[in-house]
Formats: sequence, structure tokens, C-alpha cells
Amino acid sequence: MTKFHDLKSAFAALTVLIGVLPGNPAYSAAPTPPPAAPVPSYADLADLVDEAPVILVAQIRSQSPIEPARSPGLAPGMVRLYVEARTRALIFGARAIGDSLQYLVDVPLDSRAKVPSLKKQVFLIFARPVAGRPGELQLVGRSSQLPWDPALEARVRGVIAERNAAGAPVRLEGVREAMFTAGTLAGESETQIFLATADGSPAALVIRRRPDLAPVWGVTFSEVLGSEGTVPPRDTLAWYRLACFLPATLPARANVSESPADKRAAERDYRLVMDQLGPCPRNLR
Repeated sequence: MTKFHDLKSAFAALTVLIGVLPGNPAYSAAPTPPPAAPVPSYADLADLVDEAPVILVAQIRSQSPIEPARSPGLAPGMVRLYVEARTRALIFGARAIGDSLQYLVDVPLDSRAKVPSLKKQVFLIFARPVAGRPGELQLVGRSSQLPWDPALEARVRGVIAERNAAGAPVRLEGVREAMFTAGTLAGESETQIFLATADGSPAALVIRRRPDLAPVWGVTFSEVLGSEGTVPPRDTLAWYRLACFLPATLPARANVSESPADKRAAERDYRLVMDQLGPCPRNLR
């Protein structure tokens, strides 16, 4: 009985050992799925729309990997592909873009460090034409090819409509000048902050305080300073221009308020604006 028990125990131990050996389907680790593509933030899409003279929907026809030695600037874990694609829809840009497209794109390797297959997949492309080469595009950045879906296309079209609207907020390059002025009543004041724009057009913030009332502020992208405004809604072009491109603190060189106390008050009002705008998240690399 003892020998039989010992043999039975040994067999059971061997069975357990075999079960944990590599290759056993019951215990092998499941393959690691590729990471989900990040959802672009409003700022991501606005960045791309600002930079891309051509935005279109394209379906991949074929791909050819480029050797790493011929792919300068290629990030680790990525592969550069030469892609031939078919235009499915032109969202924005020159009507001269034809049906057949070619471009280079960097994409991540899959979970097995292999080149992924993009054939027949549909993407939103943010690019610029290549002079003298019809049908050839240059992507505007690393994240300029996004997996297409109707919701994403609708978001991109919304940003394009905002940017092309009359009186749309222009690109900002910083703060030009800030001045605090005390009012005639105790606790009454106004701070005007003039912003530097890419095209030289006017843009300004006005922060007003009244006794026993919460401070109010507004932004204008015209010669006329608004009376009393509200914080631009988040994920709008005006919010994006301010939250994503103004410095976190008021530059000392721009603060032309008269006294040290006035300068501190202007800094306080600028902090109020930036705190209410909140952070500018970007999810794409």
C-alpha cells in the first residue's frame, strides 16, 4: 500500500509539473493585446486642424515597411511605412487631391514586435501636399493618421467650422501688456491684458471687480473690449487659444501696472483667468 501511495503521489506531482511547463494551453499566458489608441482631446484635434492644409478620409490599399536605417528620427517600437491609399472623402483643403494617395507614416509595432497590417483600414489623415508631386502627401506630425469613425469625423468637422467662422479666435503667441487700474470705489478695479497674436490682430482679456460681487472676465478678439464676459466654454476654439497657449503666470516684462501693489493685483487677476480656464490636456504623442 505504501509503494502504491508513493507512486500515486509521484504521478500527481509529475502531472502538476507538466501542467505548468511552457506551451501547455491551460496555463500559457494569454497574448498581450495591443494598447488601445488614445482618444484625441479637443486640443489634439485643434492642433492638427491648425497645422493641416489637407484633411481627408483614406482607405489603405497597400503598405511597405521602410528599413530603420532609412528612417531618420524613427522612435523605438515604431516602424515607418510607405502607404498607398484611396481617398474616400475630402474633409478640408484643396480640391486637387486625387483618388490615389501616397505618404509615409510611423506606426507602432504590434504586441509581437511585428509590423501591423493596415490594409483596408480607414483613417483620418492630416497632411500637406508635396509640391510638384500630385497625389503625394506629407503628414503634419506623428499622430496625423487617426483610425476613422463617424464620431471622430464629426468632432474634426466641428473644429474646422469653428476655425473658419467669421471672427474666429486667432492663434496666440503670449501676453503683450497687462495693466491694473483701481476704480473710484473701494474694491472696484479693472485689469486689461493685451495678447500677442500670430497675425498682429487685436486680442485682449478684461477682468473686472465690483464690491461684494464675484469678479468677472471676458476675452475679445476684436478692437472692442467687451463690457462683462464669461469664461469661454471648455473645448471650444476660444478656450483652446487661451488655455493651451498662454503662459501659466503673467510675465513680469508685460506687467506695466504702476505700483508694486498694482502689479500684484494684475498677477492675481491673470491667475484667476488661468485657474478658470483649467489645464489643456493632450493625449496624442
